[in-house]
Amino acid sequence: MFERIQGSERAVLVSLDFGDADHPAKVAELHELADSAGLVVVAAVHGKRQRPDPATFAGRGKVAEIGEIAIAEGAKLVIFDHELSPAQERNLEKALQCRVIDRVSLILDIFAQRARSHEGKLQVELAQLEHLATRLVRGWTHLERQRGGIGLRGPGETQLETDRRLLAKRVKLLKEKLAAVRRQRDVQRRARRKARVFSVALVGYTNAGKSTLFNALTRADAYAADQLFATLDTTTRKLVVPSGAEVVLSDTVGFIHDLPTTLVAAFRATLEETVQAELLLHVVDGSSNEMEDQINEVNRVLQEIGAGQVPQIVILNKADLTGLPVGLERDEYAKIARLRVSAKTGAGVDLIRQAVDEFRSGAVSRGSIEDRAVA
Repeated sequence: MFERIQGSERAVLVSLDFGDADHPAKVAELHELADSAGLVVVAAVHGKRQRPDPATFAGRGKVAEIGEIAIAEGAKLVIFDHELSPAQERNLEKALQCRVIDRVSLILDIFAQRARSHEGKLQVELAQLEHLATRLVRGWTHLERQRGGIGLRGPGETQLETDRRLLAKRVKLLKEKLAAVRRQRDVQRRARRKARVFSVALVGYTNAGKSTLFNALTRADAYAADQLFATLDTTTRKLVVPSGAEVVLSDTVGFIHDLPTTLVAAFRATLEETVQAELLLHVVDGSSNEMEDQINEVNRVLQEIGAGQVPQIVILNKADLTGLPVGLERDEYAKIARLRVSAKTGAGVDLIRQAVDEFRSGAVSRGSIEDRAVA
């Protein structure tokens, strides 16, 4: 349906500095994304500009430099750490004589590689199609190949019009299937609320260690790896807290800078687990130099999906790398605000159970669970 990035493909990365303070962090993140996609990065091109070039984004001189490097290194793929317009993408491919993709397309491809569940695959395909809808250059008639090509085209339709119609038809079908998934999740959530089950969701920047922490807390076997977007599919397990009560804990997809809006929209069914949670455990890579920036980015996305008002406890993970002692911090109201733990070694995991139990007990006394069950 769409061209996949092939493993071990040689690529040139392009990242231009427009004066953003977080430019160095984004450059490092682009390399991590390329590594997660299984690419072989043969060169990285940098430069400074005041504004993007309308035609090629990078400007004629920089495009010529990129082309020379791509030829010298035998690279057939150039990746821009920016969002390119369809016209810019086409102009660059014509000038460079190789495939050109932007940051959004790279993230979407990684998601396509990582999706395992039926729901995850549906969500990724929808995001891919909505992003590529403006980039209809090649034919899309293979979407209905099983029904044959004769009779598909309406009177006077050009090939592009036929492609767009078939694409719109496929997008409509995917949205209907995801709506059914959402209804099923709503039924499950209503059943949990009726049973007075407290719900908690793990959120955080990608590769902060959410899945490793999820496994440590629930003794589950969710896939965890030192790579961006290792987890796409939401996993839910029971967690027993010190008081003996059971809560439901959900592991969710990680966030990243400039997360494509098409992905946020497509994954809304999955992200509902975050919106409907009683408590968010915001997992942060405590060893990252960009820690505060990543916290702000996650909070921005949470606000965007309607989860900005859900209470959260910040968990500074990877204490084994920072050298800071495992422990907890309370706010001015004596409520637990931050925890320092190591999901890898298991140090401090019991403190998380304690924090969840403490918050749950307070929530029960305030009647929040009953109120939400009625709502």
